Amino acid sequence: MDNLSFFLLMCILLIILPGPDTAIATKNTLINGRGGGLKTMLGSCCGLLIHTFAAVIGLSAILVKSAYLFTVIKYVGAVYLCYLGVKTLWSIKNLYKQLPDELQESNNYTGQPCFKQGFLTNVTNPKVAVFFLTFLPQFVDGTSQTVFPFLLMGLIYTGLTAIWFVFYIYLLDKISSFMKKPRTKLAIEGVTGTILIAFGIKLAFEKNH
Repeated sequence: MDNLSFFLLMCILLIILPGPDTAIATKNTLINGRGGGLKTMLGSCCGLLIHTFAAVIGLSAILVKSAYLFTVIKYVGAVYLCYLGVKTLWSIKNLYKQLPDELQESNNYTGQPCFKQGFLTNVTNPKVAVFFLTFLPQFVDGTSQTVFPFLLMGLIYTGLTAIWFVFYIYLLDKISSFMKKPRTKLAIEGVTGTILIAFGIKLAFEKNH
């Protein structure tokens, strides 16, 4: 494995860049608390592990080369993101009813499958597979065995993702007394829902190069 320090730097920069996983973790932390955010993070990391093993055994290469398979997974991911976005925006109707009473807590999301949301958002995103296929080979000597380096880099990336999200979720939970106010939640739900739909639409029109 070449340029380990550069690989770690690039991983950190890419991980902290907001994306669908961050949007889902933010929403579930604000609605379900720290536990919901951590379950979402675990789901996302499990999705990353699947992408890692797929890259190791060559499934990512098949995904990129097969226009049909790429399109199927792309639209599944896009539809799921749009579904989460619409569902989030729809919840504004319930939040709006709470505005007269700032102390009332919403329980509309109690028991929501946070792990499943984090997992499906990540694993159905073909851009993650494309990322693993195009990014990881830059740090491996093509003349050597690539199975172990691919596996190691995937695990490192997943571990760094978990560390970042634990920090992010705990920080978000600390300021949740303000973030959980109905007026604040109304704004957050609107922005998050719009972002999720935007990610879904962008993913739907992503071309396979």
